[in-house]
Amino acid sequence: MEMKELLIILVVVLVVFGAKKLRSVGEDLGHAVRGFKKAMNEGEQEETAASPRRQIRSEAPDAEFTETKAAPKAEAAAKSERSA
Repeated sequence: MEMKELLIILVVVLVVFGAKKLRSVGEDLGHAVRGFKKAMNEGEQEETAASPRRQIRSEAPDAEFTETKAAPKAEAAAKSERSA
């Protein structure tokens, strides 16, 4: 948008709402944004204090899986797919 368009929009908003109403709407919006940021910061602080970070890797050995023999029908289907 150009500067002229923004000025026209500002004038229309001032005429419709008036300076006092526009000021109070701006203040209310500012309070709402500050309250939201404060709540987000408090939530992050509670989260870090309540639950410490979990360790992703452990020193325990990996699980070992035994090889299982596939069912005869599954083996036959797999062989026919390979030969096709």
